[in-house]
Amino acid sequence: MRIEEARTRHAELVDEIRRHDHAYYVLAQPTISDQQYDRLYRELVDLEKQFPELVTPDSPTQRVGGEPLKEFKSVQHLTPMLSLDNTYSQEEVRSFVSRLQRLLPNETLEWVVEPKVDGVAINLRYEDGMFVCGATRGDGSTGDDITANLKTIRSIPRKLKGRYPKLIEVRGEVYLTKAGFQKLNAERKAAGEEPFANPRNAAAGSLKQLDPRIVARRPLDIVVYGFGAMQDGEGPRSHDQLLDWLKALGFNTPEKTWHCRSADELVRAINELDQLRHSFAYETDGAVIKLNSYEQRERAGFTSKAPRWAIAYKYAAEQAETKLRAITVQVGRTGALTPVAELEPVFLAGSTISRATLHNEDYIRQKDIRIGDTVTIEKAGEVIPAVVDVVLTRRTGAETPFEFPRACPECGSKVARETLGDSGEGAVWRCPNPDCPARIRGRIEHWCSRGAMDIEGGGEVLVRQLVGNGLVRDVAELYSLKVKEVAALERMGEKSAANFINAIPNSKSRDMWRVLYGLGILHVGAGVARALGRSFATLDDVFEAPAERLMEAEDVGEVIARSIVNWRNDPVNRKLVDRLRNAGVNFKSELYRPAAAATGPFAGKTFVLTGTLPSMTREEASARIEAAGGKVSSSVSRKTDFVLAGDEAGSKLEKAQKLGVRIIDEAEFLRMLEG
Repeated sequence: MRIEEARTRHAELVDEIRRHDHAYYVLAQPTISDQQYDRLYRELVDLEKQFPELVTPDSPTQRVGGEPLKEFKSVQHLTPMLSLDNTYSQEEVRSFVSRLQRLLPNETLEWVVEPKVDGVAINLRYEDGMFVCGATRGDGSTGDDITANLKTIRSIPRKLKGRYPKLIEVRGEVYLTKAGFQKLNAERKAAGEEPFANPRNAAAGSLKQLDPRIVARRPLDIVVYGFGAMQDGEGPRSHDQLLDWLKALGFNTPEKTWHCRSADELVRAINELDQLRHSFAYETDGAVIKLNSYEQRERAGFTSKAPRWAIAYKYAAEQAETKLRAITVQVGRTGALTPVAELEPVFLAGSTISRATLHNEDYIRQKDIRIGDTVTIEKAGEVIPAVVDVVLTRRTGAETPFEFPRACPECGSKVARETLGDSGEGAVWRCPNPDCPARIRGRIEHWCSRGAMDIEGGGEVLVRQLVGNGLVRDVAELYSLKVKEVAALERMGEKSAANFINAIPNSKSRDMWRVLYGLGILHVGAGVARALGRSFATLDDVFEAPAERLMEAEDVGEVIARSIVNWRNDPVNRKLVDRLRNAGVNFKSELYRPAAAATGPFAGKTFVLTGTLPSMTREEASARIEAAGGKVSSSVSRKTDFVLAGDEAGSKLEKAQKLGVRIIDEAEFLRMLEG
């Protein structure tokens, strides 16, 4: 074939494959079979191999990313990406409408309601119709450049259709479908990897991958619902016009919207969406209400962090009734026995629930929960489903009270009841046997978890096999594992085994506080471990300190200090620490700053974090506070200087208000940090 013929055929194939991609990924109306599509795609691949000069950046073959990136670069949004105020109250929705009407008196207000997709907000920039840059929301002004990852999502057009401006930013939400999420987690469990908590976490984790080839294998999709900057083009004058225009340009838009002219119509739309949302391919956690007219939006304006013309209504946790068939007991890494409700499967919040937590023995007694009861269960977001009540009117008399076991269900050791505080409320039964198989598995899983040593692949499935086959009895033995040993385990291939083994050495350089947290010492959570990392230069310093010295650290009281001292006094634990040192695990604290040496805008200041921040996790915010010389505490007291509050802030916010502690939001926090 001559180059002229090849160029003509290449253009035909690219155009045809683009049309089929749009029909399949955007319209959900495929026009040819998978086999026919694959034939066209292979022909294009072969043609580009024969004539490499025909390969263009927007070719369908370039969807799968190239080589892994070393890091994400920062990119500035041409117009800020703002977050929305939210509410759980329909009365507040009516108040929101009234406020806007007072701002725009004697004007007719029209609204658009659309599903609030539970995904990751992103910004896409197109120049001359070509996709040139994609970024996360970040701090609203600057985000991470994830263009290479976004190019792997087939529903994001490389080239816009129809008439488009010279430059435009479009905003949307990248998500993982429910079906894709279940499939991905099944694959991760089979590979011995930690499953994702929910589709949003899975989507966020995918977009943070430095290797676009990994992202290309994840079933990510997008819904586009807004725009930012625009140059040399006449944009739409209302939101409903925008959605039609975005669809014409080739984007996925919300599959259903409502046009409303009053608060009553808005409430009806919210309720109707609530009935429909579980049939969508993606998770939704609310409804977004937007003023339709852009000219009215401009006059309504913005607060310091959100537009006045939009609000997100979030649905309350959903409940369902089902039969409690049995109660089983799980044993955790600290020996705590946790009762679990085995339920008659029931569909709730988009998934089938067959198990739910019962918290502890006192909870079962207080609620008078019996085997055979009809119970109410609740699921909110990523929270594990919980039994919240008993439907007493459905009792028949055949139900039986549950007797908490007095022997460990895993190893048979006699369990002991640990009382929390003087009241004894929330008391926990514990297995005292440190060699209990369940405790060993729990400690190793905890060590491998993201919050601790972050060893990818060290999830429940793999750890169960490692312990069951006698390959690992404590966390130090992970550092002497061989690929051949792991590959020989059931359902573990050479590649998965190699990935896990290669991830283990990376954990040796983790900061000291992660090592301390990873050891799983009773009462030593991530916040306490960080506080000790700020107060002590090395792990050895922590273990050599008397209880009184430990208690000088923020958040460390007598119970925690005594727990650390008791743990380090155990000869088995002292040997474990020595073996970790010999394996090359880092014992030095990067957080340690002698009091006199603390510098930065937050030097000497103590922060407490609560709620969900718009553009960063609490861990990221904590790291920035500490880098600026500040401290992060887990509880509010008169010593607290600032409470950094996000959405759905809880009791810490209330306590800060009572004590008169200064409360700041993320925007103010970032300004202080820059200042």
